[in-house]
Amino acid sequence: MEEDRGDLPNGEDDNDSDRDEDNRLVGWILHEDMDEDEEDEEVDDEQLLDAEAVEQDAPAERSGHIAVVDRNIMYVWGGYKNAENHGFFDLYLPRNEIWTYNMETKHIAGGSLHTSMSGSCGVCVDGVLYLFGGHHARGNTNKIYRLPLRTPSLVWEEMRDLKGLPPSSKDKLGCWVQKNRIIYFGGYGYAAQGAHRGTFEYDESSSLWDSPGRGWNNHIHILDLETSTWSQPITTGDTPSPRAAHACATVGNRGYVFGGRYKNYRLNDLYYLDLDTWEWHEMSVPQQGPVGRSWHSFTPVSPDHILLFGGFTTDRETLSDAWLYSVSKNEWKPFKHSHTESPRLWHTACAGPDGEVFAFGGCANNLLSHFCVYMIIYVCVCVCVCVILYVQRGF
Repeated sequence: MEEDRGDLPNGEDDNDSDRDEDNRLVGWILHEDMDEDEEDEEVDDEQLLDAEAVEQDAPAERSGHIAVVDRNIMYVWGGYKNAENHGFFDLYLPRNEIWTYNMETKHIAGGSLHTSMSGSCGVCVDGVLYLFGGHHARGNTNKIYRLPLRTPSLVWEEMRDLKGLPPSSKDKLGCWVQKNRIIYFGGYGYAAQGAHRGTFEYDESSSLWDSPGRGWNNHIHILDLETSTWSQPITTGDTPSPRAAHACATVGNRGYVFGGRYKNYRLNDLYYLDLDTWEWHEMSVPQQGPVGRSWHSFTPVSPDHILLFGGFTTDRETLSDAWLYSVSKNEWKPFKHSHTESPRLWHTACAGPDGEVFAFGGCANNLLSHFCVYMIIYVCVCVCVCVILYVQRGF
């Protein structure tokens, strides 16, 4: 499975994409408005997982999920889990299930979220969770949903009637937030239809499990939340190569991106995009700096520092190292922590209010083995604990 290719759940690829690179249950009851054929295709997997979820007091193991923080609460949604107990299949976590950390109340939600997914891009803006893209049982999507988090009831809304040209259908992308705008970058998915700015490159090495016609891109799309409009900026400078399963971080008016997978390489390059002038800048990474990786996290922890954690190397090693990047000094320093025996990839990481970073979920083993897809159920050990990395103020 290659990060840049589809998602692991149905064994559809070698998802590397890169290519296709505690908590309380919040149960959702959705008002279905799916097509009948769509609903029938996914109900079996979700019923199996729903039955388990109701009994649990902690979230199921998962990879490829999203996590966002609003105020002091972390929200976790989606992804997929390895299903040893249900035969030789990986299953998407139910679309009608959300977990919160630092909360003891169960919530019921409704809405129009049509399918379970992994590899989506989730971000919280002013108390609203925005969910874009992802991979589901039938491929990629470019639908976008919003979930207000500060209302008495949680209700998903599909954002329809948006103006402008939307991004192509894809997953394993990243995003930045500035001035009530969400700015999406890169990803792995289908070729864009229409006049999209940027580069798309087909994946020439897709396996028999992969959907045809997919690849990597370095497209930038802006969603203006005030005008409900999609647009693409004209950028200048040193543009990054197409990639997926990279990690993005916003610091001031800069959108940083580190690593990711492009073709057979997992990169250790660092770029930032000036979100006012739309000029790209490539920053140097020292020889003794972090190695190339995908499926990692890159989390702002102060106005001058970003924490890099975990990921997956070109040599298919799962990482547990952490690095602090200083924005003002353009300097990398190893960050010592007590969780070096908890390597992980395709996890999530969120900054807490007191200088801590909460890393949740992910997979501890090589997801890209080219042995029989069924062997994945024996080698994929998912990590479903919160690792807390305390980042001291002052650095």
